[in-house]
Amino acid sequence: MITPGQRLNLGFSLKVLRGGAVETMTFADLLTRRTIVTVYMKNKTPGCDRQNDSLVAHAAEFDRAGFNLVAVSRDTAGSHARYAAAKQIPYVLVSDPDDQFARAADSLVEKSMYGRKFIGPARAAYVVDRDGTVLAVVEKVDPANHAAQLRAAIKAL
Repeated sequence: MITPGQRLNLGFSLKVLRGGAVETMTFADLLTRRTIVTVYMKNKTPGCDRQNDSLVAHAAEFDRAGFNLVAVSRDTAGSHARYAAAKQIPYVLVSDPDDQFARAADSLVEKSMYGRKFIGPARAAYVVDRDGTVLAVVEKVDPANHAAQLRAAIKAL
């Protein structure tokens, strides 16, 4: 997994749900100021819902502190649009079915579900500067307390 001080290569393009509209853009274009990037597996699953609920409740706080908030999953942009409307998500959702962000962050890990092993992105979060330099990493997201984890990471900067 990438560590603080290293720079992410974010020149790849993805579909992004921003302000209710789907756009194709490079991930680097999302870094208009310091940015919190949080990775989750799938919309409408209990742990991921708790993770996003925690972020929704504190999104304005992160914005006031000067941070963009971006959530990345393998879901389609259409799924993100429905999910954002249902959950009233005010931040950017990124559709990354090919795990491009996880590859850039060197955070693909072996997972197991129902006895089946597969490779997928780690449920992690990153605080990233405008130039793609990683400022902090939360390696193991606690879905219910994710905002508190991010507050602690930001405070330590």
